[in-house]
Amino acid sequence: MTAAPVLPQEIIRAKRDGHPLSAEEIETFVAGMTDGSISEGQIAAFAMAVFFRGLAREESVALTRAMTASGTTLRWPDLDRPVLDKHSTGGVGDKVSLVLAPILAACGAVVPMISGRGLGHTGGTLDKFEAIPGYTTTPDIETFQQVVREVGCAIVGQTAELAPADRRFYGVRDVTATVESIPLITASILSKKLAAGLDGLVMDVKVGNGAFMTGLEEARVLAKSIVTVAKGAGLPARALITDMNQVLGKTAGNALEVREAIDYLTGQERHPRLHGVVMGLATDMLLLAGLAENEAEATKRIERALGLGQAAETFAKMVAALGGPRDLLDKTDDHLARAPGVLAVTLPHEGYVCAHDTRALGLAVIALGGGRVRADQAIDHAVGLSEVAGIGERVGPGRPLALIHARNRAAAETAAETLRQAVVIEADAPKPSPLIHERIS
Repeated sequence: MTAAPVLPQEIIRAKRDGHPLSAEEIETFVAGMTDGSISEGQIAAFAMAVFFRGLAREESVALTRAMTASGTTLRWPDLDRPVLDKHSTGGVGDKVSLVLAPILAACGAVVPMISGRGLGHTGGTLDKFEAIPGYTTTPDIETFQQVVREVGCAIVGQTAELAPADRRFYGVRDVTATVESIPLITASILSKKLAAGLDGLVMDVKVGNGAFMTGLEEARVLAKSIVTVAKGAGLPARALITDMNQVLGKTAGNALEVREAIDYLTGQERHPRLHGVVMGLATDMLLLAGLAENEAEATKRIERALGLGQAAETFAKMVAALGGPRDLLDKTDDHLARAPGVLAVTLPHEGYVCAHDTRALGLAVIALGGGRVRADQAIDHAVGLSEVAGIGERVGPGRPLALIHARNRAAAETAAETLRQAVVIEADAPKPSPLIHERIS
């Protein structure tokens, strides 16, 4: 007798009621997400069931493998360099990927980076790259592989071939308040990375009021989940837990963050906190791949790639190879959109910034049009925040909290009020807090 098919609603019911799912049930559901036989409503219900009930390690590994197998899995047998990648759990102003991939390529690695769009209050790497005119974030597989081989790195999104089940799942999670589920974050990240054919992965797990993981313990749980599930799926991985209690760098908003990344690569300006996270991740990646024997050697290689302009040159080649302007680094302002209005957010009295509600700052960027409320919503790449005063900086009438880049005065004023409510100003400067909380291997 032929076994009855496993119905999607029964899989949802089982997880809703707290029962473990078999690999077969998970594979069936993922297949339905891939071929369209399962509706967005069912995907949302499944995500919510997992959000509340969780997944065991074996279920997480099964979900990761099923989403990886839903499309093409890349292989790089002709390369004699380690294939590496980094992924962040998301934050406000997190433009690390834009600079890290070309740094690693300049240090001898190959980086086929599969990135995502913004989730919730956080910005997405793909949204930043789409601020670059002509840049193709979803090239075909052949183009993606060619750019990786010729340039050393390519930062793209999930094409129709790579982890298509996760691509659909990702969009539903963004608009159904199920982003913060540790098993779903784990499977989403790793399915894309396994599809890229990696030799090693380093995770940047953000913690703080601008991250999905607001407490150190839950960030630690997520970091361990990713490292453990990656190992179960055959991928060597490490994780860093980094601070997200304030904007990373000085900008939040797509074109503004691309400008800051270019300034970083060319040496015009490197924000200390941004530089600290980049150096921490790059060091661990070189050590994981055997491209450096110790931290001192890794630091020397990274600084050489930046100092000689090799990382900037690699970034420029990647942008051009994927359809962007060849002179982006030389004529940045000619190519990146600017908002028509800029408003300085000032305070009547002086004091030190002692705390940020970083999530509120991220939501302010979305309200300006720099992010999505619906999955199908277009983004205004020009809007956002720049010159954001970090914790410990002195602000007042002569030093604004930030500059708001907006389409109109009303939107700018609304964002300004949000910013004033989102910071704590005191007479004395706060004590410095850690930038990298833990390393997990």
